Amino acid sequence: MTLGFRYDVEILHLLVSPSHAYFGRSRDGAADVATTDADSVVVVEGKGIVGDRFFGKAAHMDAAVTLFAVESLEAIAAGLGTAPFDPLLPRRNVVLRGAELTPLIGQDFALESRNGRVDLHGGRHAHPCAWMDRVLAPGAHKAMRGRGGLRCRPLTGGTLHRGPAVLLSPVRLDPASAHIASVLRPGRLP
Repeated sequence: MTLGFRYDVEILHLLVSPSHAYFGRSRDGAADVATTDADSVVVVEGKGIVGDRFFGKAAHMDAAVTLFAVESLEAIAAGLGTAPFDPLLPRRNVVLRGAELTPLIGQDFALESRNGRVDLHGGRHAHPCAWMDRVLAPGAHKAMRGRGGLRCRPLTGGTLHRGPAVLLSPVRLDPASAHIASVLRPGRLP
């Protein structure tokens, strides 16, 4: 895999949760589940993050690890006129600063942190759920569309660490655009 572009990023948070917190009706409130903001996580090829709710689940193999640009969350809060949001509330696994994610859809890329590297395949947008209106602020669900993160399949195993990291990409990225909502739409048939 040719990864000709290097971007300095920061892994701000590594969220691991053994079960879902947002299911059912939001009026019933989120489930009380243990969630860890880890210093490091172990990623297993084809399975995901050890200890996470999506680890080894067949339905989530192509989307077992979710990356999220914190700049998107900051833009959503600013657009809604609220105080900054807790970046763990959207429940994305890897919260990054300095990473434009949308161009990585359909691409193989890598994250290096400390002495480790994990290769990933960018699968699809991580679409927000209606719970965002309840746990973040009214209007957050709509504002988060197109900037809810990137669902990925781990191509290699390794360990990711919180702190300075490098994103290796086969395509040029614009870190200054990390907060911009994607307007990618499925193509039309002829």
